[in-house]
Amino acid sequence: MATLYVTEQGAQLEKEYQRLLVTRDDQVLLAVPLSRLGEVVLVGRVGATTPALLMLLDAGIPLSFVTRQGKLRGRLTPASSGNLPLRHAQYDRARDPAFCLAVGRSVVEGKLQNSLALAQRMGRSHPLIPTESLRRIAQALGAVARASDMDTLRGLEGTAARAYFQVLRQALRAEITFEKRTRRPPGDPVNALLSLGYTMLTQNLMTACEVVGLDPYDGFFHADKYGRPALALDLVEEFRGPIVDSVVRLVINKRVVEADDFEPGAEGGLYLSSRGLKRFLRQYSQRLNTEILHPYYRRRLTYQRIFEVQARLLAKTISGALDRYSPFRVR
Repeated sequence: MATLYVTEQGAQLEKEYQRLLVTRDDQVLLAVPLSRLGEVVLVGRVGATTPALLMLLDAGIPLSFVTRQGKLRGRLTPASSGNLPLRHAQYDRARDPAFCLAVGRSVVEGKLQNSLALAQRMGRSHPLIPTESLRRIAQALGAVARASDMDTLRGLEGTAARAYFQVLRQALRAEITFEKRTRRPPGDPVNALLSLGYTMLTQNLMTACEVVGLDPYDGFFHADKYGRPALALDLVEEFRGPIVDSVVRLVINKRVVEADDFEPGAEGGLYLSSRGLKRFLRQYSQRLNTEILHPYYRRRLTYQRIFEVQARLLAKTISGALDRYSPFRVR
């Protein structure tokens, strides 16, 4: 099932039989059969009629409201009791330090393995990639299995992330690059793209958790914080590089977005213009619909489908059907 991103400012969602219409000024911009949708994301000043909202709720399709800067404003999800026994098990496991550490190791291991694979791939294309950064990522990855507590694990993750972003910086064309990862607000075009992409990815993983019956807000590696979807963020880690970072490299190096596609925000920072937003989300959607071989099931699946597969693997680990959570790994 695909995710529909509506970015046309002033547009509105409407219902027509079993189709969702995107209209503006009484003109139909897009018509999508409901059967093809798994999620809808409204970006910026986009509205929806009550019949359209009710149709989405009845079909079990979540709707997210996101600002043009990539901040989640809220989600509309169907009323559901979920999988109550699974959620009880999830809450019990979240209070078990040993289980949290085991899942945390898997989460960080998956992220760092993917970071190293992507960094090595970038190194083959860009001779200026610092080999010392690759070495630090590999060292951190090798130490994950020996991490005896969450603080150590988070320290390894942070060390590897800083080294990885040094590699990513060298792999971007010089006209649009960045010094380091910055947030709230993003201070340059690259960080603006990364922040937006990570927000979209988090929404995808929240939906995957809800489909499986997990509570996206009660995680194992990420610390619980009011309003923070900690479990979804746990699952986000292994997909940051393969999904968001790969799309950011593509749109920058292939000149899909240019420097003039960014504009200053009201509260500081840089953000995509309407034109740039459309271009970025088009590439992001294409990435989600790309089919690859899943390493666990040995079948070709879209990334969008793999999100749900990974949530189900985590659910099986929580219930005890699997001894260990196996993160998604790129080749």
